[in-house]
Amino acid sequence: MKPIYQCSWLIPFVMLLTPMLIGMGLIIFPAATKKLRRMWVFPSVLLLSIVMVFSTDLFIQQINKSSIYQYVWSWTISNDFYLEFGYLIDPLTSILTILITTVGILVLIYSDSYMYHDQGYLRFFAYISFFNTSMLGLVTSSNLIQIYIFWELVGMCSYLLIGFWFTRPIASNACQKAFVTNRVGDFGLLLGILGLYWITGSFDFRDLFEIFNNLIYDNQINFLFVTLCTFLLFSGAIAKSAQFPLHVWLPDAMEGPTPISALIHAATMVAAGIFLVARLLPLFVVVPYIMNLIALIGIITVLLGATFALAQKDIKRSLAYSTMSQLGYMMLALGIGSYRAALFHLITHAYSKALLFLGSGSIIHSMEAVVGYSPDKSQNLALMGGLTKHVPITKISFLLGTLSLCGIPPFACFWSKDEILNDSWLYLPIVAIIACFTAGLTAFYMFRVYLLTFEGHLNVHFQNYSGKQNSTFYSISVWGKEGSKLVKKRMGLLALLTMNNNERTSFFWKKTYQLKGTLRKITWRFITIKRFGTKSIFSYPHESDNTMLFPMGILVLFTLFIGTIGIPFNQEGTDLDILSKLLTPSFLNFLHYNAQNAVDWYEFVTNAIFSVSIAFFGIFIASYLYKPVYSSLKSLKFFNSIAKNGPKRVFFDNIINMIYDWSNNRGYIDFFYAIFFTESIRRLAKLSHFFDQRVIDGITNGVGVTSFFLGESIKYVGGGRISSYLLLYLFYVLIFLFIYYFYYFGNFFNFIF
Repeated sequence: MKPIYQCSWLIPFVMLLTPMLIGMGLIIFPAATKKLRRMWVFPSVLLLSIVMVFSTDLFIQQINKSSIYQYVWSWTISNDFYLEFGYLIDPLTSILTILITTVGILVLIYSDSYMYHDQGYLRFFAYISFFNTSMLGLVTSSNLIQIYIFWELVGMCSYLLIGFWFTRPIASNACQKAFVTNRVGDFGLLLGILGLYWITGSFDFRDLFEIFNNLIYDNQINFLFVTLCTFLLFSGAIAKSAQFPLHVWLPDAMEGPTPISALIHAATMVAAGIFLVARLLPLFVVVPYIMNLIALIGIITVLLGATFALAQKDIKRSLAYSTMSQLGYMMLALGIGSYRAALFHLITHAYSKALLFLGSGSIIHSMEAVVGYSPDKSQNLALMGGLTKHVPITKISFLLGTLSLCGIPPFACFWSKDEILNDSWLYLPIVAIIACFTAGLTAFYMFRVYLLTFEGHLNVHFQNYSGKQNSTFYSISVWGKEGSKLVKKRMGLLALLTMNNNERTSFFWKKTYQLKGTLRKITWRFITIKRFGTKSIFSYPHESDNTMLFPMGILVLFTLFIGTIGIPFNQEGTDLDILSKLLTPSFLNFLHYNAQNAVDWYEFVTNAIFSVSIAFFGIFIASYLYKPVYSSLKSLKFFNSIAKNGPKRVFFDNIINMIYDWSNNRGYIDFFYAIFFTESIRRLAKLSHFFDQRVIDGITNGVGVTSFFLGESIKYVGGGRISSYLLLYLFYVLIFLFIYYFYYFGNFFNFIF
């Protein structure tokens, strides 16, 4: 066992070979490297597979031996300061390394096909390999300084990958927004690390926990200062894991390639904040105010993320807000002390959300075949619908991921989310009510995305824009069923398609195109190859190739079976579940952690019925409001009957407008930041510029101008005649004597009188 642990330092650095080899190849053999660029996916997958096998072995050792291994090297030693670098293998590290490597391998395989036609193919694999190195280094770090170094490297890789298509202004703005927002949290994290070192004199986790807890129990430190330091540490996790109020960067980060969204914005980087709080939980648990704050931030994020996802038009932004909400569940679990449930949900959510993001990438890939490369169109839910017969495998995979995220048994997220909900009832009923309500919202908005994407030809949903009289409840599809008899009139901002048997017109392009059998060819007048004088032709939506479908199939298996590692009920005489066995020893001694006792079937079913009922209710509402509409449009009668009743219509319109505006405008938080921070900083900069230009520069320039004019005036006094100089000298002497004697005799008279 020991040789295996001694070689664990290789885990973060094996993947570093890929960007190094790519860089050397581009320098030494640039033409051959670019020509054979697809070969670089093989070393990337191979090296990460080696790390995965090694991590799996360590994971098995952790389960069987229940031990911790730490190895450090002295980096800096002096009388007053020492710093050690090393690696730490414990249950938390084992869980995260398995998660990073498995999802990373599948994303690399998927990316080979997804990024095949991109000119930045080599750059993409270099970035993503360096990101895997940074993330693995983060989770194996043995002290706070080492964590901070890899923390910043992870942020740098995220910045590069979000702005991968940097020629697009929206992508470059998104990566800058992510960078600036995370700098706020990272600066707080750095201050918190320095504060803890000032208190304890150590960066090492073991020494840090022991010294800190002893100081707290002996009441030897200022509790207010301790609370401030722990809050600053938590601020780093708030930014990295997109918690309120530093969540604003995550939806804009979807401008990066979809495989990046599946890797770093679903399974790994956004989980770094959860990892940090879990790693430092022995510090937080002795500061009750911070634990309550973690739970409060978590429940606020849970609710806001779900409400923001209700009316999003972009499929990736909907999934991004879903990620934000689920990360809030994990933070809530950590805040209420449910360490096991938080890590369990981290695992199940990572695989399910990675499946959904890769599924969305497959959908976008198919949509681009119809509308061309245009994120505004290929990711727009309003342009989707009826994809079931064209992408059946993607549809099944996406449905299974959706059911898992909704908390439907026996899928993965059901087991973990249900545990969080049960633990929240023990913490505070109002928190549990909000968490359960959000579980229903999760089922609603996830099935909304599913129905608008795959089912029917017209997806019914609420989009009452600006309270206009002729607003519509309909979304449209750019393809659909041949020969369908649809309504031929516009309603609000969205219009229905007008068609005959052989032609179709979409208001998005206002262009007629022909239908020939089962194959549709769309001639888009906005894309023209001028050199040949012809127009681009796009084929009908089609299923992705096997290279993209294979990772999705593996993630389906994870979504189906990964929940078994934490099933809370067991037969009599058997051990506890794998997750409890893994988390029982080690650092959890600082948490006074006790393994969860197995529960019987009756208790489990009783606890699960309520949460599953809420999920099914959300699915039912989504299915009713967004169900497919064919030729009859019968469901429109329901909305028309409401519209004809005056008071009901006004109330209904107001509710729909309020929900839509809240979700579409992201709760107005971005507007608040734009006004309060951006505009305030600009005004402060203008004021500083005015003060610098008018006051500071004004004084300097005034002295110079005054000296210039005095010099110019005095030079005319000197005429070169000695008699004039003597006369002026005598004049100055007389003035001086007059002032002197006046002052002297004035004091003399005052003394006498």
